[in-house]
Amino acid sequence: MKYYYSKTVDYSFEDTIEKLKAELKPEGFGIVTEMDVQEKFHEKLDVYFRPYKILGACNPKFAYEALQEDDKLGTMLPCNFIVQRLDNEKTEIAAINPVATMQAIDNPKLNSFATDVGDILKRVLDKV
Repeated sequence: MKYYYSKTVDYSFEDTIEKLKAELKPEGFGIVTEMDVQEKFHEKLDVYFRPYKILGACNPKFAYEALQEDDKLGTMLPCNFIVQRLDNEKTEIAAINPVATMQAIDNPKLNSFATDVGDILKRVLDKV
């Protein structure tokens, strides 16, 4: 089982980010963190890296329910997405697969929760 879901699109890098944010919103997710990897690598290492952003998406309802079940689960939150520009002028979006992530936790109650969240994340990717 892959630890992520992914999709390649023909949109520009910035348009892909905007479309992703727009599709997350109706599903109850908001972006709580945004890291510009290209900018950070240039700033800290003085190297060039392709356009690459890590977006931390959170659905407060799901986060609350998960933390009620396991208070250490916050180490795996938020649900991360990446958006990166590929060499072929296409843009890739990838999201964490929560089902794969939850396999590291011995709590069967979290399995159905992870499946529900994973279904939403896949649906968002399909819509972008």
